[in-house]
Amino acid sequence: MASKVMDLIYWKDTERTGMVLTGIVVGLLSLFQLSIITVVSTVSLAVVCFTISVRIYYQVLYILSWGDGEHPFKSYLDLDISFSGDEADRYMQKAVVMAVSAADSLKGLFFVGNLFESLKLLFLIYLVTFLGDLCNGLTLLIISVIAVFSLPLFYRQRQEQVDSYIAKIQANIDNIKDTFQRLAQGGGPPPDPTPGGAKPKSQ
Repeated sequence: MASKVMDLIYWKDTERTGMVLTGIVVGLLSLFQLSIITVVSTVSLAVVCFTISVRIYYQVLYILSWGDGEHPFKSYLDLDISFSGDEADRYMQKAVVMAVSAADSLKGLFFVGNLFESLKLLFLIYLVTFLGDLCNGLTLLIISVIAVFSLPLFYRQRQEQVDSYIAKIQANIDNIKDTFQRLAQGGGPPPDPTPGGAKPKSQ
């Protein structure tokens, strides 16, 4: 199942990925004008009408001896999406561990377990307030869907350039973090990058 999702994200089958992406984006765009109940029921109605029509069409072809009578959606019906008991337990344990870890991290951020990390959260929330004035959650969801179907493929094609830019940005962020940490600790000179500290010059 996961491999099929990755194939969609990396556009292994261009036609299928295009259909999935278009359907998701159109469905989300329709939520600007219609309620989610209307959208879900309308899409479900359209899908069921399509599948029933195709099923009847193939059955007529078989009756007229123009087809082999094979179910047109057999590949989807045979698709195994079930989990064994062990798999379900493993996924549930992962979900619980992730939820507890997230709750523990949020506890430390909101109750100032680390001053610098809490300041970063404060700055991020402040930026989000401006983002909320520019667009709503549905717009962000649409942008996120488009990003999921475009950024991984872009990264695979431009990996070296992207990695170099990320390394430069990370270096600048590390410098800023070091500056704030020194200020929070009462100032002081920046650490000497030379291994073992500064050495006297030889005469």
